[in-house]
Amino acid sequence: MDLGLRGLRAVVTGATKGIGRAIADTFAAEGSDIAICARNSAEVEATVVKLKSKGVRATGRRLDVADAPALKAWIDDVAREFGGIDIVVANVSALAIGNDEEHWKKEFEVDLMGSVRLVNAAMPYLEASNAPAIVTISSVSGREIDFAAGPYGVFKAALIHYTQGLANQLAGKGIRANTVSPGNTYFEGGVWHRIKEGNPQFYAQALALNPTGRMGTPQEMANAAVFLASPAASFITGTNLVVDGALTRGVQF
Repeated sequence: MDLGLRGLRAVVTGATKGIGRAIADTFAAEGSDIAICARNSAEVEATVVKLKSKGVRATGRRLDVADAPALKAWIDDVAREFGGIDIVVANVSALAIGNDEEHWKKEFEVDLMGSVRLVNAAMPYLEASNAPAIVTISSVSGREIDFAAGPYGVFKAALIHYTQGLANQLAGKGIRANTVSPGNTYFEGGVWHRIKEGNPQFYAQALALNPTGRMGTPQEMANAAVFLASPAASFITGTNLVVDGALTRGVQF
């Protein structure tokens, strides 16, 4: 299937590793120009080089999405460089699961407000696009109670609500908004890799919860996000696509 992404201009936050990196790579492979950000300058620069090698325009910046002025300035710079923006993917997460106030604040500022600020900054450019789309990356922890039931789960749930509200509010402008909720996703250097090394008993317990007998891959999550962002999904908006290998048991209607 041709996703119709060639020549479109996509922005992905937190895109130097894991799910975000796989999303950026997939956009580039589909012919989309791509802008990325992350908090490590060297990783951003190395990722941009790899993206450019796929024959598309690519740019990146060291950025903390909790810094509202810096995020807006970056989006404006990307739009000037690319001549507009068609797609934004809010992927960054603080991964804060502690119950102290600092973790609650961090999860709010990064996961929720980082997404809100990204969308708000990009909105003038999305309104001018012929194929505008917003994708937010939530989690299965946003739809059921699990070990991340503190700030992480709460704000991932809020992100789904926020995105579905956007879908309703922006449908008349032709701007689509959808969410992907990944299940447990394993990659080198990621959360589950660190848990496997540091707490193998808990890792084994988590693995046993999934009927498929394995965790997902970043590419499997990226496939869902890029499809939802693409013109091939032109009549899909306001959905939360769970990609979890039957990990969760709640019925979606």
